[in-house]
Amino acid sequence: MSEKAPLLHYRLTTSTGPEPRDVAQHSRAKADRDGRRSKDKTARKLGVVFGVVIPTLLSMFSVVVFLRIGFVVGQAGLYQSIAMFLVAYFIITMTVLSVSAISTNGAVDAGGAYYMISRALGPEFGGSIGIMFFFANVCGSALYILGLVEAIVSVFGIPEEGAAAVAGHHQVLPSGYWWSVLYGTVLLFLCFIVCLVGAHIYAKATFIIFIIVMTVLASIFVSFFIVGPVMVFLPDTSVLNSTSLTTANYTGFRLHTLKGNLLPSYTADYTTGAMMSFATVFAVMFNGCTGIMAGSNMSGDLKNPSYSIPRGTLAAVLITFITYNLLSLLAAWSCDRHLLQRDYSFLGDINIWPPLVTVGIYSSTMSAAMSNLIGASRILYALSKDNLFGGVLALARKTSRSGNPWASVLVSWLLVQVVLFAGKLNTIAGIVTIFFLLVYAAVNLACLALEWASAPNFRPSFRCFTWHTCTLGILGCLVMMFLISAIYAFASIAFMLLLVMLIHYLGPISNWGYISQALIFHQVRKYLLMLDVRKDHVKFWRPQVLLMVANPRSCTGLMTFINDLKKSGLYVLGHVRLGLLDELPSDPLQSHYDSWLSLVDHLNIKAFVNLTLADSIRHGVQNLLFITGFGGMRPNTIVLGFYDDCTPQDHLQGKILVSTGYGLDAVCPTKDPGDQRSPFFPNVRAAEEAKDLQEEEYVSVIADAVKMGKNVTLARYFNQFNREEVLGSERKIGGHQSMTGPFVDVWPLNLLRPDSRGYVDICSLFLLQLACVLKETRAWKQAKLRLFLCVEAGCSLQEEEETKLRVMLKELRISAQVQMVAWDQVVALHWQRQGGRERGNLIESAQNEESMEREEAEAENEKGIQTFPNNAAHLTDEYICAVNNLIHRHGAPKPAVRFLYLPRPPADTSRYCAYLHQVDLLSRDLGPTLLIHGVTPVVTTDL
Repeated sequence: MSEKAPLLHYRLTTSTGPEPRDVAQHSRAKADRDGRRSKDKTARKLGVVFGVVIPTLLSMFSVVVFLRIGFVVGQAGLYQSIAMFLVAYFIITMTVLSVSAISTNGAVDAGGAYYMISRALGPEFGGSIGIMFFFANVCGSALYILGLVEAIVSVFGIPEEGAAAVAGHHQVLPSGYWWSVLYGTVLLFLCFIVCLVGAHIYAKATFIIFIIVMTVLASIFVSFFIVGPVMVFLPDTSVLNSTSLTTANYTGFRLHTLKGNLLPSYTADYTTGAMMSFATVFAVMFNGCTGIMAGSNMSGDLKNPSYSIPRGTLAAVLITFITYNLLSLLAAWSCDRHLLQRDYSFLGDINIWPPLVTVGIYSSTMSAAMSNLIGASRILYALSKDNLFGGVLALARKTSRSGNPWASVLVSWLLVQVVLFAGKLNTIAGIVTIFFLLVYAAVNLACLALEWASAPNFRPSFRCFTWHTCTLGILGCLVMMFLISAIYAFASIAFMLLLVMLIHYLGPISNWGYISQALIFHQVRKYLLMLDVRKDHVKFWRPQVLLMVANPRSCTGLMTFINDLKKSGLYVLGHVRLGLLDELPSDPLQSHYDSWLSLVDHLNIKAFVNLTLADSIRHGVQNLLFITGFGGMRPNTIVLGFYDDCTPQDHLQGKILVSTGYGLDAVCPTKDPGDQRSPFFPNVRAAEEAKDLQEEEYVSVIADAVKMGKNVTLARYFNQFNREEVLGSERKIGGHQSMTGPFVDVWPLNLLRPDSRGYVDICSLFLLQLACVLKETRAWKQAKLRLFLCVEAGCSLQEEEETKLRVMLKELRISAQVQMVAWDQVVALHWQRQGGRERGNLIESAQNEESMEREEAEAENEKGIQTFPNNAAHLTDEYICAVNNLIHRHGAPKPAVRFLYLPRPPADTSRYCAYLHQVDLLSRDLGPTLLIHGVTPVVTTDL
């Protein structure tokens, strides 16, 4: 049974010169020879017939038309034979439409289907399909060699014992499995020598071979009408262990013969002994329908590819379809079924000049075998050039001085030799068919993805296709794969998926463009438009965080922590660079995005990056708060590093970026002076260097965020946060190993307002919600929340407050350990200090400040912005230090992180420095701490 899978038949059929037409050879010859440019101008002279039709016909006509037409009709009958051709040609026609669309959207280079799929779907699918296409051509080459051996043995082979009586003087070759392998090895070695010498030998003979094949086909059609009834001696059928007839009849055109061949009659294959079925016969027949990409792969040699490829390929498909069906009809009308089932070379027996068919078989199969061998080597060479498999295919990149990839030819030859040990044509026909169907399905998938992505640059000249044709092509290929052999289909798909994963995780990043990115963009845009901010509900609130980063070198710990805190919400890394665009020749930030995104990959966090240029940090943060996000995906929480005198530490020094192999050091020397790379990020600020913003501006940023309705979080001491140590299976507590999870301490009371008694204001609930969100993340599942409730010892409200808090936690479904903290002495210290001052001045200043706050609150409430009471009292450093000490005393075991209530900035800008000083004293030396001020409701008890 024969199979057709020529792949780079296209490149090999050009007769424009002695040089091969694949990309590597073309580029090398161009570099080595001064006269190559003029040859390139004459190379693009092929039209529809010589450039597309002839290569495609030679790829599709081979041993199927000469050796398997009778097999198909004899086993399946005329009706099912025509049905098979209709199904097969429906599949390949859908694929031809996709090939025409892709190939007319740009030049197709060496590699055929691999090149088209890899440049459309990306390296993962392209590389995996390329390997499958390579194996398909390797098996296809072996298939043609076995077909040729079968033809030679049937003519020149010595019959087995029992059939010696019909042996002729020309039957001189021993027959048997090992003899067939030997003959195949010799023929394959001849193909190998030709391929090593150069593809131009075959290219020059293309037209001659085409004339021979067409002449033989013409003689076959003529013979059906001229040759009268003949008794044909059948070849040896000892494989079947039967005593069936040794002769069969060619009756000529007889109605009773046609009636006997209309319906199927599946029997055992006399060459293998295997029982045939619709699926197995279809697998053999389909090989005559492959090779449809020969013309599209010659786009670089065509005068007008967008005109020639669709017309030439469709013309070749139509010619082969008509030819196959006519031959099936003529065979069913003139040959009895026994002849069709027991003599695959009957066309030679009934020909007006029998040796002519033999010449046609030999020439077509040898050309097809060489075409597939060269094609397999070119695919392997293309894969090695793209470096998708690292050093595994490094050997295949070696070429001769003329550019011939001899190493790829050698590897391909060895693999074909291995396949030859299968011994019988029908044994590997199913495997080759499965591989080609998978490749065709991938081509249709590539075209479908390009169509669905709606990319503006996908505008092929050939428009006779839709997503429906692509889908039908994919479904047709997949259905036939499983009908032919479910086991082979599952195995090939599993092998392809394994290759996809290997290339995805181990392969290099390509610059071909990824169709997945276009599809993702298309879908994300659609769903973002559907994400209506007017339908937001507190039940589905999630943190969407904008983390302001001055220098990533000093805050990797905070970046990884916020990644845990975002709870599948939006996470944006924001950075402000000081400067004015008017003073610069171009935007200096565009070149920095790659560095930031590489850092995101290095830290394994899920974050976007947004950089801005502004004349001040405050204006830059305002810009980011205004413009970051789309529709319903906008930051609702801003996270700032704390403003203190701590010297930044470089946490990226000595780290290597896995994706590129480059170091993340601030200084990046290279061996090649001409290849100097700028560092990923500048050095951290030295202790003596001035900061980019002052205290007043820092507090103004906080105030601006609150005015814009954003929740504010200040992160302090996260340079001490080590995620691996905190979330490791074993933690050190007091020098001992502990298997318990980390602790998260929550202080929901406004500690800078001693007269505050409420635990259920919006800010406190926001604090609880963030702590709960952190605990619900997978990495923090073992964490334990500790909730500290500050009360006055002996107060009658103590039990009532605790009960109220526990009920609230239960309603909010928050699991936490509630600890009562007596802070009588701390509060008393505050009031005692206040009582020692001039009470009148104190009251007057307090009243003035409360009046200002009231006016501000009223103004903001009119705008719909939630406000919170500010600390109007004049707090002393002694009181704040006492509160800080209280937090310290209740921090055993030491928590991984603390959540504290951040008061609203004062309305009076002159008190910004005092406000920052108070927050500094409150959180001093507490370890990793988040000071949080929430302005939006985030919890609900409703279902």
